[in-house]
Amino acid sequence: MDETLARIRGFERGAQDVRPHASEVDCYYQVVNDSDGGALLHLSTFGSDNRQSKPKSSQVLQLNRETAAELMAIIKSVFPGIA
Repeated sequence: MDETLARIRGFERGAQDVRPHASEVDCYYQVVNDSDGGALLHLSTFGSDNRQSKPKSSQVLQLNRETAAELMAIIKSVFPGIA
């Protein structure tokens, strides 16, 4: 595994002053196995359409079963009624 990448270990509500982003990016997903054979959801975003160079991966997130469940709970709390 590339040492510059890391798996999400958990989520905490932030308090940063954030605003909506003006640009959109594409996100690709893959399923990879960890060293114990467990599934990881691997998400890679790619630079915006305005990027000067050719598209390349900008951010990468990896979620295991537990962190994926935690993210699902957060999503359901932000978007009530989502299935």
